[in-house]
Amino acid sequence: MIETYCTEETFAFGKRIGERVGPGTVISLVGDLGVGKTVFTKGVAAGLGICEQVNSPTFTIMQIYEGGRLPFCHFDVYRIGDPEEMEEIGYEDYFYGDGVCLVEWADLITELLPERFCRVTIEKDLEKGFDYRKITVEGLEVQD
Repeated sequence: MIETYCTEETFAFGKRIGERVGPGTVISLVGDLGVGKTVFTKGVAAGLGICEQVNSPTFTIMQIYEGGRLPFCHFDVYRIGDPEEMEEIGYEDYFYGDGVCLVEWADLITELLPERFCRVTIEKDLEKGFDYRKITVEGLEVQD
């Protein structure tokens, strides 16, 4: 668990994750609206060496970024009504491929996640400040 107190720290922690992940990594990213999932994701992309602008693919569900040390596939499944919609976009090719996948709102498609994945949970605590975030990482070794 790590605590961040501004968007720059959340981004930096995501970047550290991106620098450490290897081929075939699937990151489940969970947190309420406005908690900083996209900021964290931009950090992961930067850690992978992706120079493109990263935006949440809320309406397209998936965006692929090449050009880093590994391909990066960013999913936002908030609008998925049925897990079968994931099959239509060929999610398995990405979840079981050689790149890194990050899935925002992954708790909506838990049954589709591979057996081994990294779960990142981002939470706010307004008593500790507007920009405070508690980030919990499970299934991936991360050193402070």
